[in-house]
Amino acid sequence: MGIKDDAVEVRAQGWRTLAALHGLIEAELERSLQAVAQLSVVEYTVLDALSRQDGWHMRMQQLARATALSASATTRLVNRLEDRGLLTRILCADDRRGIYTELTPSGIKLLEEARPSHDATLERALAEAQEVPELAPLVAALPTLHAHV
Repeated sequence: MGIKDDAVEVRAQGWRTLAALHGLIEAELERSLQAVAQLSVVEYTVLDALSRQDGWHMRMQQLARATALSASATTRLVNRLEDRGLLTRILCADDRRGIYTELTPSGIKLLEEARPSHDATLERALAEAQEVPELAPLVAALPTLHAHV
């Protein structure tokens, strides 16, 4: 292998490590959120993202970015959450083509009920990952990433 091949392999190994950490955390969060609130991780992510907005609403394309889903998958997800009464869609007053998504009181309540379990599960999963030699450096680097966002 040449130097260029070595660099590609280093990046590929980094990606595999990141994917392993993500998979471990997501599986734990999925179990916890389903048990406590009948929410998937991506559903929780939508509720959480909406709760962090001024006015508690976002455009659909913003939600798609926050959840890393396609536009059509985001629409299906929003439809499911709207059917459950957890969020609602409203037309943008300035741009009739724009649609905002907003938490309902039921969505806020469910998020507040789910957040302690989510946070405790995330903390526990990261602590477990810290004990895996291949994952420990990545877990240790997570606090420094916030400064770059």
